[in-house]
Amino acid sequence: MEGHPLRRPAPVRTPSAPLPRAAAPDEPPLPRVQVEEKLYLVQYRHDRHSHIDITHREVCAEQCGREWGRPCTTFCPANVYTWDGEKIVIAYENCVECTSCLLGCPYRVIDWRLPRGGFGVHYRFG
Repeated sequence: MEGHPLRRPAPVRTPSAPLPRAAAPDEPPLPRVQVEEKLYLVQYRHDRHSHIDITHREVCAEQCGREWGRPCTTFCPANVYTWDGEKIVIAYENCVECTSCLLGCPYRVIDWRLPRGGFGVHYRFG
């Protein structure tokens, strides 16, 4: 039986085939970079108007905290959401527009929109 016409067969390793190149012992290992160090390099153009809001703050403060432990304070890579003891504080200026808050909020009470034109994160390509 033949394989799919568009799928290439898996390469067969023979004893004479060269092994993939390993790092030479005299080469220094690549430096480990923390997410925070990478986020420090992101350029923003800050707006005075927030593009993030919590639609039902009582659900966020009571129900989500009791049942889920406020996951928005942990899954956001830019630490946009923090709990101050009474309410969620949103530092929208830190947002890297990854939309992880929309996916991770168990009650879908985060209202996230793209920042107004010209504001927000300025990514460099290349």
